[in-house]
This record gives sequence, structure tokens and C-alpha cells, in this order.
Amino acid sequence: MKANSKSSLDSEEAVFAHRLLSWFDEHGRHNLPWQQDITPYRVWVSEIMLQQTQVSTVIPYYLRFMESFPYVQDLAAASEDDVLHHWTGLGYYARGRNLLRAAKTVVEKFAGQFPSDPADLETLPGIGRSTAAAIASISFNSRHAILDGNVKRVLCRVYAIDTSPYETTTLQRLWDIADRLMPESRCADYTQAIMDLGATVCTRTKARCHECPMQSVCAAFKSGTPAAYPAPRQRKKLPERRCRMLVIRNPQGEILLQKRPPQGIWGGLWSLPQFDDQTAAQTHCLDITGHSPSSESRGQIFRHTFSHYHLDIEPVYLSIGAAVPEVNDNDVQLWYRPGEHKIGLAAPVKKILEQPAATVLQLPLEQA
Repeated sequence: MKANSKSSLDSEEAVFAHRLLSWFDEHGRHNLPWQQDITPYRVWVSEIMLQQTQVSTVIPYYLRFMESFPYVQDLAAASEDDVLHHWTGLGYYARGRNLLRAAKTVVEKFAGQFPSDPADLETLPGIGRSTAAAIASISFNSRHAILDGNVKRVLCRVYAIDTSPYETTTLQRLWDIADRLMPESRCADYTQAIMDLGATVCTRTKARCHECPMQSVCAAFKSGTPAAYPAPRQRKKLPERRCRMLVIRNPQGEILLQKRPPQGIWGGLWSLPQFDDQTAAQTHCLDITGHSPSSESRGQIFRHTFSHYHLDIEPVYLSIGAAVPEVNDNDVQLWYRPGEHKIGLAAPVKKILEQPAATVLQLPLEQA
């Protein structure tokens, strides 16, 4: 799509928006939970949850979250543990912590009303330029273009932009195009439509070009190699690390958990004590409980992948036969019985705790 004059630009913009909205009216998604009873709060929660997470994964989390925190005031009054409990399994837990911080700011600074200006929205924790624009556009039907991953891919293909969308110059070019193509009316529908197009038709692999309303004006399609756009991010091979997680069980069947520091991996979540070697693990059990374990075994190693490394986790099961009155529940440790506490758990910890004992492959530690 080339433009040599202001009139051709106007025509290009009108054609793009018309085709996209016509497609959306017939083929777009209209029944997603956050599309019902639209409010800035509901849109905001959905946009944060959808960051780097697929719609199908988000829906059940979103529904549970809205049931527990139907209004921003409810969220602002919640504890971090309760919020992270609802976030357990979604990953990128800083999103949940920022959600709570932002809710408190909305209540305290904006009297519980989300601002309509994206510049004000960007002052809230966890909200960047594209997310702020999405909230403003969808909630207030205002003309603010977004540029999430789906939109970047659509625009790179339509305009055959073969440089990486993560490069500064390319990113600015994409913002300029996104702003220019944004129509004056039906802004909320347009925002949802262009996200839908990228998510359901102009997908990263196996794009369904025969269904795309932009086929006749898409330079990447005309080139015959739409998958070549945008240029992929250069990915390095992820390093591998290994750790042992202690499952210390007391005579009452409770399991010792410790709270992670606010920053870093699993920040603010409850986790199992973690060590790099067997000796440190056994020493820790003795130090914290005052007792050596009465039985020891290990579970099967499994892998948890972060964005920047693989972590191979070996559960180590230690049973304490004697009472441990010196270990009390406090802000950084607790004896956990599944179902009795609403707390945020690191995903692999939740997996370990939920695994039935009968299915755990347990081998004596001396075989490790």
C-alpha cells in the first residue's frame, strides 16, 4: 500500500478501516467475557491478563477474578496474597502485583474512576503506551491506536516491513502507521478488530491469508512469503539450571512454605524452600525445624521454562516425625494444608503440591 499524497492517504485509511470493520462484524469475536458490560476496570484487567498470554488461557482466570473483585474498590482492598492466589498459573506475576498497586492508585488518586486520557493511564503501574491506548479506545471509544504483538505482525505484513519490530526505528514507523490508520469512528470496534485479525487470521505461523480482508492490499501476501514478515527476534539458546525443592511435611500433614522476596523470580509468591544441592537441603531442614527428617525421598525431575532460562526441578520429600513447635506461621513462612489458605503459589510449587502421592516417582536420596 503506497501513498503519494494526502488524498491517497485518506483513501488508504478509509479502505483499511472499512475492510477491517466489515470483516470484524461478520467474523470477529464478540462474546469474550470482557466484551460484556464494558467498563474501564474490566477492560484493564483483561488487557493485563492478555499480555503474553492466550485468550483461551485467560478466560477462566478472568471470570474467577471478576467474581472475587467485581469493582476496582474490591481489588484495591484485597491482600497481595489473595490477588496472587487468583493469579497462580498465569505466569509473569509482576502483572498481578502491579494490578493491585494500580487499583490502589485509582482509588486514592482518581477517586475510583479510571482516567480517559492515555497519558494518565500510563502513570499507573504496569500500563504502557499500547495498553493505555487499548483501555481508552475500548472503554471510551476514543481515537487512540494500539500496537501489541498482533498489530505489529499485521502491519509488518501489509506493508512488507522486513526489519525487526523490536528495533527502535521500526517501532516508531509502526506507531506512525497505526496512528494514521486509526479511524475517527467505531474506535472500540476497530481496536478489537485489528487484534482479532492478528490473533485468528494473520497468525505467526500458518497464516490464513485466504480468509484475510487485507489480502488484496497486503504486500507480504503478494510477495508469496507472508511468514517472512516480520523479521523474527534473534533468540539465544536458553541456559539450563537445576534445583531441589524441599517438601517438608510435619506430623499433621502440613507442608512448610516460604515467601519469596518481592523482587525477582516468583516475587511475593509462596514457594517451597529451594536449594542447589542435597547437603544444603538436609542442613536447612535441620536448621529450620530442629529435627533431621525421619524419611527422605525424591520425586521425578521436571522442567519449568522462564523467558530467559530452563529450570529443572527435583522435588525432595522430607517427613518430620516429631512436633516442631519452634516453627510458627508468620509473614515469611507457614505450614500449608491445601485448601485452607488462599495464597499465591509459584506454578511448579502448585504442581508439586497437587500431585497425588501415589503417582509421585519416589526414589531414595542416596540414589540421586
